[in-house]
Amino acid sequence: MKVDETIALLKRAEDEYGPDLVFASSFGAEDVVLIDLISKHAPSIQIVTLDTGRLPQQTYDVMDACRDKYGIKIEVYFPDTAEVEAMVRESGLNLFYHSVENRKRCCEIRKIHPLMRALSGKKAWITGVRREQADSRQTMAAIEDDTHFRLKKFNPLIEWSEAEVWSYIRDNNVPYNALHDQHYPSIGCDCCTRAITVGEDPRSGRWWWEQEDGVAECGLHASPIKRK
Repeated sequence: MKVDETIALLKRAEDEYGPDLVFASSFGAEDVVLIDLISKHAPSIQIVTLDTGRLPQQTYDVMDACRDKYGIKIEVYFPDTAEVEAMVRESGLNLFYHSVENRKRCCEIRKIHPLMRALSGKKAWITGVRREQADSRQTMAAIEDDTHFRLKKFNPLIEWSEAEVWSYIRDNNVPYNALHDQHYPSIGCDCCTRAITVGEDPRSGRWWWEQEDGVAECGLHASPIKRK
């Protein structure tokens, strides 16, 4: 039933927004499920991704595996070279370890700014977020008004469980990031992601050294959003 509902939502987004719609993929487990569904049921949806310049090799591997398996085009957006150079010149390559403020600055330059370019001129975007991933995502809905990016936001997997995601991946032979087999439930930049142990929160492998605010978000999905 959830698969059918997800397909229906993808088709609705495709029908309503057409070329003004993008799927922003990080190639995590949820996102490869959506790539499989989009390629089969809503193939005109444009797929974009952000290459921060610090991704693990396994992310590039699954990106190429999806491109080959589904014959899809993936638009890759990189951070602005001048912005990265200025940040590194001022604060060093590993500034994010020194303060939450520095980490958020790095995320903004390497992720938020490229996403803003990817979303420029669009009216809606699709994400792979799920409600059970983090406390900060508990109030998210399948369709929202994203007031930060000023777009309609579709979260087709919002009600899916982790078990349902992996069942779909196995049943449909979907390529996935090999780091998931090494206990990485959430994968971002190589320098900001670690494996977790049994019983740890799935987001505890992201920015694990931070203790200040307890919000394991980079800003892509922590913006003010109204349920619709």
